[in-house]
Amino acid sequence: MDLQLKGLKAIVTGGTKGIGLAIAQTLAKEGATVAICSRDAHAAGQTAATLSALSGSVALGAGIDVADGAALKQWVEDVAKQWGGLDIVVANVSALSISNDIESWRKQFETDMLGTVNLVDAAMPYLEASKAGSIVAISSVSGREVDFAAGPYGTFKAALVHYVQGLAYQLAPKGIRANTVSPGNVYFKGGVWDWIENNNPALYAEALALNPTKRMARPQEIANAVAFIASPVASFVSGTNLVVDGALTRGVQL
Repeated sequence: MDLQLKGLKAIVTGGTKGIGLAIAQTLAKEGATVAICSRDAHAAGQTAATLSALSGSVALGAGIDVADGAALKQWVEDVAKQWGGLDIVVANVSALSISNDIESWRKQFETDMLGTVNLVDAAMPYLEASKAGSIVAISSVSGREVDFAAGPYGTFKAALVHYVQGLAYQLAPKGIRANTVSPGNVYFKGGVWDWIENNNPALYAEALALNPTKRMARPQEIANAVAFIASPVASFVSGTNLVVDGALTRGVQL
């Protein structure tokens, strides 16, 4: 299926590893021009070079902490002005804060919640001018049900779904779509579940046993869902929380 992404301009936050990298690569392979950011400027630059080769257009990479609202907004504006517009924004970065101390709550709020709000706010003038304006935020199944990450992580992942669904309703008259994608457990080398497997094998085994597929997702499986829901092919899909979890969660999503 042609996702009709060729020539569209996309921003992906946290695009140097894991889910974010897979999303950026998938969009680039489909012909989109992609800009990514990471707190590691060197990694962002290297990743942008590989994305340029995949898409045939010049990708951009920058060292940005999405919790720094002013820096994030300036970067989005710089990218949009350099390209002459924006069509797709994907808010992917998470603080991954699961502890119940006040600092974890602050980090999760500033990174996941405000990082998404600031990205959307900065991109809005350009999305309004696009014929394929699309917003995707990466939430989590931890936002749908109570699990071991039920503190700040789960709370703000749930808040993202609410925020984005509100955007979908508000922005529909302007032709801008907004959706969330909620992955289940995703395994990749250097990721959180790789760390848990090696440092807390009991928790890893427990999490693995909960999924009827008896495995965790691969980043590419999440990226495929994001690429579809961000694309013009999904032109009538807005306000949806797309769960990609291998039937891990058993609650009915109404």
